Amino acid sequence: MNNYEVVLNFFNAADKPVSASQIAKATGIEKKEVDKIMKQLKKEEKIASPKACYWEIKK
Repeated sequence: MNNYEVVLNFFNAADKPVSASQIAKATGIEKKEVDKIMKQLKKEEKIASPKACYWEIKK
């Protein structure tokens, strides 16, 4: 599984909005890489931000 899939799966499993730092800590992926993946997910409209700096899977 590549980092993109790991981050996407983390969002799918999260029961509340999460930050990039939380994802990096939980997955072991560097925050810089998580930020890059999240930018792609935002572009694909797969995640949304209910509050500043926190993201969740788009429902």
